[in-house]
Amino acid sequence: MKIPRNLNADELIQCLSKVGYVPTRQTGSHIRLTTEQNGQHHITVPQHNPLRIGTLSAILNSVAAHLGIEKQELVVLLF
Repeated sequence: MKIPRNLNADELIQCLSKVGYVPTRQTGSHIRLTTEQNGQHHITVPQHNPLRIGTLSAILNSVAAHLGIEKQELVVLLF
């Protein structure tokens, strides 16, 4: 499955909540998400519409590495 190309920050945050990420703070146009699964992990999502594909890919790589799964498995799980 391919990464969605027209995803905005709110949609990504909603999808990441499926794997335990919750918004913890916002500074300007950047939202910080935190999870306690497999230890604490933070990611920052810019409030852009749509998110650039490189930014989205980097966020998904970080989440997949923290969860210990492949990026493609994460994409199927989230979208």
